[in-house]
Amino acid sequence: MSKKRGLSLEEKREKILQIFYDSQDFYLLKELEKLGPKKGVISQSVKDVVQSLVDDDLVSKDKVGSSIYFWSLPSCAGNQLRNVYGKLESDLESSKKRLAELIEQRDGLKKGREDSDEREEALSELKAIETKYNTLKEEMGRYADNDPAALEAMENAIEVAHAAANRWTDNIFAVKQWCSNNFPEAKDQLENLYKEAGISDDFDYLENVAIKKSHLENVIPSNGLLERC
Repeated sequence: MSKKRGLSLEEKREKILQIFYDSQDFYLLKELEKLGPKKGVISQSVKDVVQSLVDDDLVSKDKVGSSIYFWSLPSCAGNQLRNVYGKLESDLESSKKRLAELIEQRDGLKKGREDSDEREEALSELKAIETKYNTLKEEMGRYADNDPAALEAMENAIEVAHAAANRWTDNIFAVKQWCSNNFPEAKDQLENLYKEAGISDDFDYLENVAIKKSHLENVIPSNGLLERC
């Protein structure tokens, strides 16, 4: 034997509304929860069903003292349906008007854009200009590192690095002098230690020369831009 199918929400709403229409009376929620099962609506779901009907203005409610009463008359439902129908009619007319405006706007935009040799020629020219623009944009991107601002920043960075290198060179000479003064008997061992650390006999300060564009050309290819700076 197949299991009996439960009522859908819409079917439950119709059953509860039928209670109001048949009696045309006022009810407390607990009274509806007792009448619901007689119509096939379990008492546990009556509250939610009634609230959905209230939300849709198909059932009215009001508080009298400490109690809340619910009621609905067939005439009330008819008025509600007529209001909904009127709103839908108004929305439909507004949509039709908006559609007509959009069609008129579309037709207006089409004017002057009909297919012609002149239009095709203009579109081809526009496409060629866009292609040229994108090509130049990509080329400028490749030259970005060679603009004057980037070169000036590199010059400043080189000057800072040059000063830092000579400062460390000065520190190394100071350490060597301290070791020589404090450990004269370990001269040979110190010399071997210096060589292992990469400090050769020709170790000296970096030459203090001006940073010129010709020096930078060895670092960054100019692509012809340095000549214009």
